[in-house]
Amino acid sequence: MNAQSETAPTMSVPAATGSRTTRSIIAGTVGNAVESFDWMIYTTFAIYFAKQFFPAENPTAALLSAFAVFAIGFAARPLGGWLLGAFADRVGRRRGLMLAIMAMACSSFVIAVLPTYATIGLAAPLLMALMRVLQGLSVGGEYATATLFLAESAPRNKRGFYSSFQFLSVAAGILAASAFALIMTHVLTKAELEAWGWRIPFALGGFSSLIGLWMRRRVEETPAFEKLRSAGAIRKRSPWWCWTHHPKATLRLVGVTVLGAFSFYLFVSFIPVYAIHQAGAEPSTAFAASTASIALFMISQPLFGALSDRIGRRPQLIVFALGYVLFLYPVIKSIGPGFTSILLVQMFGMLLYGLYTAIAPAVMVELFPTEVRGVGIGSTYNLVVALLGGTTPYLMTAASAHQRTGWFIAYVCAGALVSLITFVLMPETAGSELS
Repeated sequence: MNAQSETAPTMSVPAATGSRTTRSIIAGTVGNAVESFDWMIYTTFAIYFAKQFFPAENPTAALLSAFAVFAIGFAARPLGGWLLGAFADRVGRRRGLMLAIMAMACSSFVIAVLPTYATIGLAAPLLMALMRVLQGLSVGGEYATATLFLAESAPRNKRGFYSSFQFLSVAAGILAASAFALIMTHVLTKAELEAWGWRIPFALGGFSSLIGLWMRRRVEETPAFEKLRSAGAIRKRSPWWCWTHHPKATLRLVGVTVLGAFSFYLFVSFIPVYAIHQAGAEPSTAFAASTASIALFMISQPLFGALSDRIGRRPQLIVFALGYVLFLYPVIKSIGPGFTSILLVQMFGMLLYGLYTAIAPAVMVELFPTEVRGVGIGSTYNLVVALLGGTTPYLMTAASAHQRTGWFIAYVCAGALVSLITFVLMPETAGSELS
C-alpha cells in the first residue's frame, strides 16, 4: 500500500501555473542559497574569529571551541525541522519559509556585530553559541519548508525538475562562500581578517537573507496547502503521531535519507583531506578538484530532476545506492595525487549523489499526505542527518588517524545497502497526485 493512502483522505490538488511555479522556485531557492552560504561561512572563517570569542592563549583550543559551537548548531537541526515543519503544517508553507529566513537573518546580523571575549568576557562565546543554535533551527526548518514549498508548487509531471533546484541552490551557496573567502583572503591581510574582516561575510549573509524574505513575502501559498485549508482538514500533529500513524512512510524516509546523510560529508569534506594525507596531493590541487566537482554537481541537478520525471524516481535512486555498494571502496582506494585522479573520484561520488539530491524533495513529499508532510519530513529527515551526517566528520577523522579508512568506507557501504533495499521495495511515485 502506498504511504500516501495511510489514514489520509485523498484530495486532488490543482495544478500550478507556469508563472506561479517560477516565482515559487526563486523564492524557495534564494533562501537555500543564503542559508548554505551563512552556514558555510562559519566554518570557513572560524580560523580568523576563534581567538576573538575564546581565550587566545591557545589558538588550537580556541579553534576547537569554535567548532564545538558549530556542532551545537548542527544538533539543533532536528528541533528546527520539527518546529518549523509543524508550523508549516498548521499555518502554511510560505510563512514557514519566511520564519526560517528571518531566523537566519537575525543570527547573522548579531554575529556580525557581536562583542569579543576581550570586551564582554564569557558572554561572548555564550552569545555565539546561542546564535548558532538559532541558525541550526533555521537550517533544519528551511530544508523541510523549502522541500514542501518547491514540490507542492510544481506541476505533477515536472515535480522532479522543480525540486532539483533545492540542492542546486545549496551548492550555489557553498560555492559563493568559497569564492567570497578566496576574495577576502586576497584583499585583506591576516591581521585585518582576524580583527574585523571576518564580520563582513556574516553581515552580507544577513542582508541577503532580508532580500530572500522580501521575495518570499511576494509568493502565493502552495496549491496543496490551500486545498487542505479550504477543506478544513488542518490538524495539529506531533512527530510521534506521524510516526505511529504513518510508520511505512516514516521508515521509507529513514531508508531514503541514510546514504544521502553520508555522501555530502564523504565527498565534500573527507576526500580532499584523504587525498592530501594519504595520496600526497597538494592542498591547492585537492581543493581545486573539489570545487570543480561541486560545480558539476550543481549543473547536474536540473538534468537529473527532469530525467526522473521521464523514467521515474526509483531507477535513479537504485543506481545511486548500487553504485556506492559496488564501487565506493575501489574508487576511493584508487585516488592519486594528481588533479585528474582526484576529480574523477570526486565526480564519481558527487554525480551519483546528484541522482539522489535532484529528486529527494519530490520523493519525500510524495511519501506523506499534506496534513503531516511538514512535521514528517522535518523531524525524520533532520534526525537521521544529525545522527549520521553529524557524526560522519568525526568518524572519518578517527578512522583516518588510526589507518582504518577501509572500516569507515565499509560503514558507508552498509548504509548504502540499507538505502538500496529501501529503493528497491518502495513504490514508484513520479507523476502521482499529492494526497
